[in-house]
Amino acid sequence: MTLHANLESGAGFANPVLSSQSVFRSVMNALARPGSIQAIVDTVHAPSPLMQATAAVALTLFDHDTPIWLDNHFAGISAISAWLRFQSDAPLTVDASLASFALIHRGALLPDFETFALGTPEYPDRSTTLVVQVDTLTEGPELVLCGPGIKGAASLRAGSMPSDFVERMQANRALFPRGVDVLLTCGSELVALPRSTHVTVKGA
Repeated sequence: MTLHANLESGAGFANPVLSSQSVFRSVMNALARPGSIQAIVDTVHAPSPLMQATAAVALTLFDHDTPIWLDNHFAGISAISAWLRFQSDAPLTVDASLASFALIHRGALLPDFETFALGTPEYPDRSTTLVVQVDTLTEGPELVLCGPGIKGAASLRAGSMPSDFVERMQANRALFPRGVDVLLTCGSELVALPRSTHVTVKGA
């Protein structure tokens, strides 16, 4: 398939300005209220298997100053690389430790957080935000979330995550203000798990 054909089949937002503003608000709401499910209402035309929410985040947050790392599955699909370059002008990097954002095709294959940029005490913002596609946000072990932006506690069920995901999140929080931030996407929905969020398994 030619690059021209790829771009025709994935033209991005129908209304780039208004849609980007709407998605940006959704992402900010997700980060401000960890564990809350935010719906992306704007349709995105993007190559499969990029989910709607994943593609919307890319169109809204990626630019020429944000190096992007793709996992092996996404990196092996030339249409996705071409679409990201054309739509966002973001450079792609094979070095995860240099990435501002990382796209992970499936939660179960989530790499170790230490693979990515964790920031420094002086510049904690120089870390990687992980955009992780999951099968469901309503099934699976119930996770209990506490921390900034959460009144009391919140719960989240995210399917197909690594068996040690909770331990990874706890180790990540211990690095605060360093650490990665995680955006989970499922279809047209997203949930944020900032580095400040404390995650446990209900009943553990």
